[in-house]
Amino acid sequence: MPSTDNRIDRRDWGLLGLLSVLWGGSFFFNGVILRELPPLTLVLLRVMLGAIILLPLLRAAKIEFPRGASAWAPFFAMGLFNNVLPFSLIVFGQTYIPSGLASILNATTPLFAVIIMATAGEERLQARRVAGVVVGLIGVAILHGDALGFESRQGIGILLCLAGAFSYGIAALVGRRLPQRVPPLGTATFQMMTSAVMMAPIAAVADRPWLLPMPHSTTWLAVLGLAALSTALAYIVFFQILQRSGATNVMLVTLLIPVTAMLLGYLVLGEPIALREIIGALVISSALLLIDGRVLSWFSRAPASTPHTIR
Repeated sequence: MPSTDNRIDRRDWGLLGLLSVLWGGSFFFNGVILRELPPLTLVLLRVMLGAIILLPLLRAAKIEFPRGASAWAPFFAMGLFNNVLPFSLIVFGQTYIPSGLASILNATTPLFAVIIMATAGEERLQARRVAGVVVGLIGVAILHGDALGFESRQGIGILLCLAGAFSYGIAALVGRRLPQRVPPLGTATFQMMTSAVMMAPIAAVADRPWLLPMPHSTTWLAVLGLAALSTALAYIVFFQILQRSGATNVMLVTLLIPVTAMLLGYLVLGEPIALREIIGALVISSALLLIDGRVLSWFSRAPASTPHTIR
């Protein structure tokens, strides 16, 4: 992991765009699958099939498995906070709110990561980052609509999605401590395998999936899309950006995901996009740009040839 991750090249901007489409699509796939399958079974299928898809690639690349419990421990931690908890919380949240709104709430991940990184001593809590957190919370309040409103079922969904975003924030911290000698394909596969190990008993006890009616072909296609595109391929891209440009830059993908997911939800699922959601998304995006800080630095740079400076 780079010690400083304040730069991102053209290649990684392209990878971020690809990742936003892959992860934005996950909210669409979830919306289709939840019509026939319960949330925990969905998560189990996602991580289990994702691991199955990645394992042949791992063998072809001749990447060795970790040896010993201590070597597996970081991948179990990453699987817990990057997959098991956020996947479960967000899909449960999507049983209460539309996929587009869930994706916008997911964009608060960097807001939580700022606080978590500062608490862990990884980053200094700068004034602009504090301001960004405050602006982001205002954006979430705009998204919610009602003043407090947590009596409604929608409030439950919002809280669950925010808890998922908080878990992703912890995962960003865990990601800094992953072994750097492991290639992105290996990291993606190992965390997916550990996630499947953790999810199997949970889904078995809660859902007893073997008793569920057989889903229709549309649902199975969505499951395959979720596992292959939004999980297996997405995590290869994610860990490649993480190794090349660092945790801060890879989280910028959450700026792009809400737009992708809302458009997919609107075009394919017929979910409406309210003006309040658009305004809330713009406010959250402004907060994330403020946290990132590069836009402010662009405005603060006066051209050398400018003869007069307005103060």
